[in-house]
Amino acid sequence: MTPDQEPTGADRLAVTYEHHDHVPGPFFHGTKAALDAGVELVPGRGSNFQQGRVSNHVYFTAVVETAVWGAELATALAGTGERGHVYVVEPLGPFEDDPNVTDKRFPGNPTQSYRTRHPLRVVRELDDWTGHDPATLAGMLDHLARLREQGLDVIED
Repeated sequence: MTPDQEPTGADRLAVTYEHHDHVPGPFFHGTKAALDAGVELVPGRGSNFQQGRVSNHVYFTAVVETAVWGAELATALAGTGERGHVYVVEPLGPFEDDPNVTDKRFPGNPTQSYRTRHPLRVVRELDDWTGHDPATLAGMLDHLARLREQGLDVIED
């Protein structure tokens, strides 16, 4: 395993509110919102992924590709037709593995997805990211729609 790879399974140190300092970043957040540097993202706002739901956490990742999915899905689900935004962010408090993906969908958290009940500060916008082709994005949206129809689009928040 190289230093930039996330260990999986028993080799991996779980990221908890008490034990998160071993995760170095940089960190990213993908969203539909246009934000300025210095803005703080806080819990208690509407979810990008389930209409009418308030999120108790702010979600972020150490993988640009994961943030790109967040930006693209947020804008697609909102029906805006816009590109979305990916930001470099700084957690202002402790954080933990996102239980919605860690070991539930992706053993060992290879997406390096995290959540916090504390603010994230926007450091800057990342402009040079590449989105997915329309067919790949449509496939992901179809998959999410099927999960929703089956009642399996549960977000543990």
